Amino acid sequence: MNFKPPLLPALLSLMVSTGLAGGVPMRVFAQATQSPVRLVSVNSLGMEFVRVPAGEFMMGSDETVASLQRDFPQLEVKRLDELSDEMPLHRVKISRAFDLGKTEVTRAQFEKFLSLSGYIPESIRDKTGGYGYSVSHDRHRPEKADAFAGRDPAYSWKTPGFDQADHHPVVNVTWHDAMAMANWLTQKEGVTYRLPTEAEWEYACKAGTQTRYPHGNDPQSLTKWANLFDASATPHWQRWQDKALPGNDGYAFTSPVASFPPNAFGLHDMVGNAWEWVSDHYEESYYKTSPATDPLGPDAGHLKVRRGGSWHTWPIYARCSYRNINAPDSRYTLLGMRLLREVKP
Repeated sequence: MNFKPPLLPALLSLMVSTGLAGGVPMRVFAQATQSPVRLVSVNSLGMEFVRVPAGEFMMGSDETVASLQRDFPQLEVKRLDELSDEMPLHRVKISRAFDLGKTEVTRAQFEKFLSLSGYIPESIRDKTGGYGYSVSHDRHRPEKADAFAGRDPAYSWKTPGFDQADHHPVVNVTWHDAMAMANWLTQKEGVTYRLPTEAEWEYACKAGTQTRYPHGNDPQSLTKWANLFDASATPHWQRWQDKALPGNDGYAFTSPVASFPPNAFGLHDMVGNAWEWVSDHYEESYYKTSPATDPLGPDAGHLKVRRGGSWHTWPIYARCSYRNINAPDSRYTLLGMRLLREVKP
């Protein structure tokens, strides 16, 4: 549950040949200013990065409540009204290419960072723990109560309450944990690592499309493309089964990264598996005044933005344009990260 000009021919050909159009007509809008050829490189922690070209795209959404109701009839109008912070739809220029993690940061990569750096994750350092799934967690709690147990020292990035292997995305990490990993890599490798901005993240997610999801508009097809809340997870949360996708993606909790097809930029799990921290402070009306080139978000704020949805996310909240928020010290069993590496001039 969650709160709150055409492309280069080569990219179009790639989308068709790999099935990324998903059988759904796409309104292609973004334009890359350099070749979209995927340049994959590996850093000192074994993290793979994909070169994302500079370009322009339409950020946000202009979908009306009525249009959303047609495809998400099970949702209350109030929830659809709350999506107004995605408006107005506006053109944004990303002026510099950047390298973005091909996948979300994995448990193995995070563990290697901790071993080499000596950094102690915030949930362990402050002794309050994280959140986790527990079969004994009160199933009759009030509707507005949290779906997971925590904060509890029993839960952390190591123990989210369900089984994970090394190649699953690390979760229960705070914004500060993500920044610590980025800063350590910057010092170690002599090139700037950081979290992507909201604009960079959404540009990379849409990857040349202007559809709800990287592959198209139809939420019913999502189980082929992403690990979201579906029939495989409903036995654990039967109270919300009417919000679940009817198909089965094969995973009740997190899945190994890159278990699903990439988008047209070669990035996996931009939708689903784990929410991803971005660098921006949150402001509900920011899109009304944001710069047209390389927006960085508000200068200050108490909340940070997270993007992309997770294994527990309903399809309405897995759209590329959806904005979610948390305090920077939040650690959650749905929340991970993906790092950006700047490209030297």
